[in-house]
Amino acid sequence: MIRLFGHYFSRAILGLAVAETGILLASIYGAQSLRLSLADLSEASLDDSTGAYIIFVGTIQIVMLILGLYQRDTCRDLRKTVVTASAAFALSALILALIFFLYPPIALWRSIFVSAVLLAFAAILVARLLFLRLIALDVFKRRLLVLGAAHLAGRIAEVQKASRSRGFGQISYVRMNREEPEVSPVIERGEIGVLRDFALAHEIDEIVTALAERRGSLPVRDLLDCRLAGIRITEYGAFMERETGKIDLEGFVPSWLIYSEGSTRAQARLLLKRGVDLLASAALVTVTAPVVLLTALLIRLTSPGPVLFRQERVGQHGRVFMLYKFRSMRIDAEAGGVPRWADKNDPRVTTVGRVIRKLRIDELPQIFNVLKGDMSFVGPRPERPFFVDELSRQLPYFSERHTVRPGITGWAQVNYPYGASVEDAKQKVQYDLYYIKNFSVFLDILILIKTFRVILFPSGAR
Repeated sequence: MIRLFGHYFSRAILGLAVAETGILLASIYGAQSLRLSLADLSEASLDDSTGAYIIFVGTIQIVMLILGLYQRDTCRDLRKTVVTASAAFALSALILALIFFLYPPIALWRSIFVSAVLLAFAAILVARLLFLRLIALDVFKRRLLVLGAAHLAGRIAEVQKASRSRGFGQISYVRMNREEPEVSPVIERGEIGVLRDFALAHEIDEIVTALAERRGSLPVRDLLDCRLAGIRITEYGAFMERETGKIDLEGFVPSWLIYSEGSTRAQARLLLKRGVDLLASAALVTVTAPVVLLTALLIRLTSPGPVLFRQERVGQHGRVFMLYKFRSMRIDAEAGGVPRWADKNDPRVTTVGRVIRKLRIDELPQIFNVLKGDMSFVGPRPERPFFVDELSRQLPYFSERHTVRPGITGWAQVNYPYGASVEDAKQKVQYDLYYIKNFSVFLDILILIKTFRVILFPSGAR
């Protein structure tokens, strides 16, 4: 994994993205050269193709990114890769055809355009097949030595079991004290001898310290020797953050967040974020006006009650504000006066409401919350005061979500389905803490790209 702009990326997938950029460039150049050769023409007979090259490569790469072709699970699944790549290239071809039609000066010859798309599609599939073969080799998998065999080590084993695509090779667990093992097989500390020699002899790439109680158990001197020998040493919390994209509350230590570099938010970045919110809100109000008017009309015609749904939510620093949404439920949805989580296939949802929830259209009025400064486009999802009080008592560090403006979309929303229980809220707060710790404009852009994919494939909406 490599850390860029405060966020972790797989080195293998970054290398794949760079290689595929080269493949796309080679494909369009090869298609153009082949067409000119068949027509017995020279490149001088064509206008400058630089703009067409940039648009061709950029469009396909952005569509591939949005549709999830650079997600770890997709990259390591051939069937999913073929299906997603087919959709990505079909959509890219339509977008490129529209761009070239609207702006003829940069358009490619039709024969070159079609050949380039087909050649690129075939070359990308071949590259993905080679990628799958390469990452399956043990030489590309990391060997981990985990110091600890109890609960935290069990959490690491769960991560490995949940996703075989994380590039782990062999993981060895060492029982450091009298803790009851929750993993197997386990190596006793006394069997290792000198930790550095053991790690070098077994070609260990990384040592992870997974000890709930470190006092008297953490071999500081041995770890220092291993670090000086070039072996990476990682604390449990940092390891889980890197591998899962969230802060694991099971082994969370407040001092780790306090002293981390990523948890500070420079004023310049906050001002830039607010500026982007204002510009994007103004643009979206104009672009989505027809959808907003049509949705308002449909709600009015099909269901009694107001078009807009207003509800108190808790924002930055615990300040309560009024959130706006298109009403998607019956007006008697909470007739008893007690707030309820939304259920899957909730009977309170209207016919129009079900559609606008799936497409996230019900969230559009929140653009006005962004303009007012109550919310940002990206941030933790704002909860109702009733649920905030309840969850703050049950979940540690839940209130830390309120150190930033809440968002229409966020890291938790694009990585975890709709929350409808305390356990769901626990999972989401771990993603929210990751966002707060690693906040950057780049991460906001990445979340917005992932949001497009969630809108296109709305499996988590309720």
